[in-house]
Amino acid sequence: IDLSLHIKQFGIVILGDSSVGKSSLLHRFTEGTFDESRQSPLGIDFKVHNMNFDPDVVIKLLLWDTAGQERFRSICKSYMRNSVGCILMFDVSQRQTFDRVGSWHQEVLDYVKPNPMFFVLVGHKCDLAVGRQVRKSEGDALAKKLNMLAYLEVSTKENINVREVFETLTRGIYNLFQQGKIPTRDDWQGLTQSADTQMQKWCLHLSLKQTKTEKSNTKLKLFLVQYE
Repeated sequence: IDLSLHIKQFGIVILGDSSVGKSSLLHRFTEGTFDESRQSPLGIDFKVHNMNFDPDVVIKLLLWDTAGQERFRSICKSYMRNSVGCILMFDVSQRQTFDRVGSWHQEVLDYVKPNPMFFVLVGHKCDLAVGRQVRKSEGDALAKKLNMLAYLEVSTKENINVREVFETLTRGIYNLFQQGKIPTRDDWQGLTQSADTQMQKWCLHLSLKQTKTEKSNTKLKLFLVQYE
């Protein structure tokens, strides 16, 4: 029985204006909690999260939370270059953050060339009963116009669509890679793949053996045999 485990590593960067909720989104997804007092990172925050799609495939997500302030933009660019996916966020209660999505999108594309980048557009604070300044239909239309994988509205406070954001982006990238539409290169770390060498060395074998002294009992023996 071949138990080799294939690991794919996706770099994912979270971008958008300052205070749109990037840190809250990442914290809710990786830690499962909401902290209203959580501050934006001074430059970059980093998390690792594993996702399982196929039985023998693990997707390791390298998640980069970037500060939206202009003074940190040069720091963020280095993480853009070694990412394959981007969560581009705005706040549905702040129209100006939506209006700047196009410039964020173009800046990323210009900087990562010739490497590919795949986007999901995220409208944060969809739980607000009043104060919305961006309609859902506008988000849908912009995501389609910019050829993004999807538009989702989320609330980190109420835990609405948080996991779906990361699953949608990861699944989209994975499917495109499986279709041969995302090349890999030695000098690009946005998407890498490897096999778990430890798992490849070992295989589980089951053997049933009837003993002479205990004829009524069947013993199940587990052998770990290292590949030659």
